[in-house]
Amino acid sequence: MYRIKQAAARAGVSVELLRAWERRYGVVHPDRTASGYRVYDDVAIDRLRAMRHLVDDGWSPSAAATSILESDDDRVRELALADVPGRGAVAASPAGGGFQADATTAPADDLVDRFVVSATALDASAVEADLDAIFARGSFESVMDGLMFPALQLLGAAWAAGRIDVAAEHAATHAVLRRLGSAFQAAGRPNEEAPILVGLPAGSRHEIGALAFAIAARRAGLPVLYLGADLPASDWVEAAATRRAAAAVVGVVTRADRPAADHVVDVLHHARPGILIALGGAGAEIVDPADPGTDGTGAIHLPPRLGDAVEAVRAGLERGRRAAT
Repeated sequence: MYRIKQAAARAGVSVELLRAWERRYGVVHPDRTASGYRVYDDVAIDRLRAMRHLVDDGWSPSAAATSILESDDDRVRELALADVPGRGAVAASPAGGGFQADATTAPADDLVDRFVVSATALDASAVEADLDAIFARGSFESVMDGLMFPALQLLGAAWAAGRIDVAAEHAATHAVLRRLGSAFQAAGRPNEEAPILVGLPAGSRHEIGALAFAIAARRAGLPVLYLGADLPASDWVEAAATRRAAAAVVGVVTRADRPAADHVVDVLHHARPGILIALGGAGAEIVDPADPGTDGTGAIHLPPRLGDAVEAVRAGLERGRRAAT
């Protein structure tokens, strides 16, 4: 019997992916020790290996799990022991009909799993194909909220736990950033008057969330000047003064980014009285629960979904215009 880390290592998957396949598809049902730890037997390892082989060959995780659960132990064992290079027989359905995944109709969870698997394997072509499938599933905002952010969170958790290497995480992240860069250019016109500044404070470099907000705001017709990552407070002030910015949206990815973000808020309030300042991101927790609209700094706190965040900024700008007249 194997603990979850041992089982994941033997199956060739991350712990996060093992848990996802267990929870979403029921491909394995581990026993529990007296202390409550999951333990997996050799049959479970075979199922996980077979699942990995089928997914690697282009099956959706849900279809792969269904085939494994409908197959006997001998067939699962055969799939589990298949060689990774040139597993031609694995691509045929155990039921005999054959199956190829269709990315345009695959369930959302399958697309997330497939992206993580491709990223972990450093398979650049597969990552690009996965991104094609993900961004074809709906509006930019719904895709980012429902698919892309969850996929990146899963990938980041695997990296933080040391279950995938830095190269894999960086390659996948930059593939997403390239998509977002093109989307930003296509979403609106630059050089608008009184723009909304969007960026990250000094020391913060994880910019996908901030760039996604900038794209959503442009798509909604708001003028946006995207400043990017790791921007000192003095440069926020200079940009706000040079462009007579109407608002500043500061991304706070982690709690460690919060002091630098608060410093940006402080200097902007003093240098540009009346400018709307908003904090968004997982690290921008509300400090004063009695006032859900602010966080104790005078900045508004944005809701997590992109569309809601954009509307919160639009409403803040409208309040500012009414107050000025």
